[in-house]
Amino acid sequence: MNSHLFPHIGKVIASTGSRHFPRMLHDLILTQLAVDATHIRQMRVEPVGRASSRSEPEPLKEPALLAETVFSEHSAAAHHLQNPPAATSADASQLHLTRRKDGYRYVISVYRNDESQRFSAQERSLLQDISPVLLPMVEKHINALQPANPDPQSPPESAEGNGLETLRLRFDERLEQLGLSLSNRETEVCVGLLAGRTAPELAEQLALKVNTVESYLKRAAIKLGISGRHSLMRWMYSPLEALASSAA
Repeated sequence: MNSHLFPHIGKVIASTGSRHFPRMLHDLILTQLAVDATHIRQMRVEPVGRASSRSEPEPLKEPALLAETVFSEHSAAAHHLQNPPAATSADASQLHLTRRKDGYRYVISVYRNDESQRFSAQERSLLQDISPVLLPMVEKHINALQPANPDPQSPPESAEGNGLETLRLRFDERLEQLGLSLSNRETEVCVGLLAGRTAPELAEQLALKVNTVESYLKRAAIKLGISGRHSLMRWMYSPLEALASSAA
C-alpha cells in the first residue's frame, strides 16, 4: 500500500460520522489519482450472501438512501456533476467501487469533468487495490449517521468523538492481534497522531508538555518495534502478514 495513504487514512477514520468525512475521503483518493469529484452513496438491495468489491458494478437503479458528493477546489465538475450519473461500463471518465453487505450496497464513484480524460487501466487498478480500505470506511461512516437504536434520553455524541473512538477501537484491536499492550497515555498519543493531530495539539489536549508527548511516542515505538510517526501509520494500516514477516 502506498505510504502516502497512511496519514490520510487516520484522518478519514477520525472524521467518521461527521460532515468532514466526504472531504477527507476525497483528499485520500487524490493521493492516488486525479479526480474532479467523489460521490458516496448507500442503497438497499436484495442480500446476496456475501460482501463484494468491484470496480465496474452493474447499472445502479435503486434510489440512494444516503448520498454525498465532494468536488475538487477550482474544478468545473461542480457545474456538471451535481447529480452524478448511474454507473455504466461505457464511460471511462468515471470509476465505481461497490460493496454489498447485509442487504445494502455501498458505492464510491469518482469522476473527471472532461470525458476525454479517461481513466487508464493502471488507474483503475490503483483504485481497486485500495478498495478494501475505502469501502469499509464508507460503510462505517454511513452507519454512524444512521444509529440502529437511537436513545432519545441519551445526549448525542459529537461526530469527532465517535470517529476517535472508532480509531481507538481499531488500534486496540491491532494491539490485541499482535499480542502487544501499551499504557493508556501511550495509546492516547498514538491514536491522536493517527487521527492527524500534531504533538503540540496533543500536548494541549492532554494537558502535557510537548516533550512528554514525544516521550510517550518513543516508549510506544519501542514496544511496537517502529521508529516514529510515519512508521506508526504503516504499522496501523499494513496487512498483518507484512508486519509478522518484518518482525521475524
